[in-house]
Amino acid sequence: MSMTQQAAPTVTTPPASGPRQTDGRTTERPLVIRLLARPEIGVFLGALAVWVFFLVTAPPVRDGGSMANVLYQSSTIGIMALPVALLMIGGEFDLSAGVGVITSALTAAMLSYQLTMNVWAGVFFALLVSLGVGFFNGWLLVKTGLPSFLVTLGTFLILQGVNLAVTKLITGNVATDDISDMDGFQQAHRIFASSVDIGGVQVKVTVFWWLLFAAVATWVLLRTRYGNWIFAVGGNKESARAVGVPVTFTKISLFMLVGFGAWFVGMHQLFSFNTVQSGEGVGQELIYIAAAVIGGCLLTGGSGSAIGPVFGAFMFGMVQQGIVYAGWNPDWFKAFLGVMLLGATLINLWVSRAATRR
Repeated sequence: MSMTQQAAPTVTTPPASGPRQTDGRTTERPLVIRLLARPEIGVFLGALAVWVFFLVTAPPVRDGGSMANVLYQSSTIGIMALPVALLMIGGEFDLSAGVGVITSALTAAMLSYQLTMNVWAGVFFALLVSLGVGFFNGWLLVKTGLPSFLVTLGTFLILQGVNLAVTKLITGNVATDDISDMDGFQQAHRIFASSVDIGGVQVKVTVFWWLLFAAVATWVLLRTRYGNWIFAVGGNKESARAVGVPVTFTKISLFMLVGFGAWFVGMHQLFSFNTVQSGEGVGQELIYIAAAVIGGCLLTGGSGSAIGPVFGAFMFGMVQQGIVYAGWNPDWFKAFLGVMLLGATLINLWVSRAATRR
């Protein structure tokens, strides 16, 4: 007699209704917490606090023309702070950025005036010089392995001396000659130093260039392979090289971007004031670096954004002009600025810890 075995039907128990139990590690963080984790949020809050402070204490700031001046001051810092921030994300510094601006302006002015050429010849030659300085900094860095602090400190001293010595040698003075009546000046002025009327308020063209450069830098960082290379070499260049990232190209090109920024700001200064003082620019590199650091760029590299330095530069411009509009003694500018920057840094630190706290 045979026996036939039948498998018992499988009974599927439906999942219990109600919230799913988790251990807390896989739960998605709230949107607010995820936003606070962004490196630029802290400086945004700091910039907002500074803006509100001066709105209350300095009534002239509420005028459209006054805000245009604030944005102008911010843009002249912000245009340079952007490439400096990218370089810092890539793990390097450039202490020659401030005097590099003056080197570019002096080159364009003296070449055009002394050789009686169209000013555009000086503009393009100054661009080559600025890119060359950036290339030299980057090339020397990757070839010698020296810290960028030492490399660019040397370049800073060289440019500072050359700016003064060459200007005195060629012009017999510490400033360049006035180039406002030379061919091509008006066209260059429209591009680098003109104003745009918006509702009766004159807004400097550098504000629009600043925002455009910020948008481009943000796109590059977040949407391109080159942006990934920047973060990779800033995080760990040896690991980046091991996975095929062109470390040498990335480092040198970042220094050349700083050179481009120095050229652009130098052209703005030249075509705004028609002449350049050869001793200027010293100390500005610290302002650019500070704007980037306050904007969320780590000193160790590998982290940051392009939007954060925009707010950092706005803080500088707001404080610089806000003290004037408040009628305070301008001698307090640096002290007040230090307090504001320290406050913004503490806010940034607090926000970062709050974002990572469980």
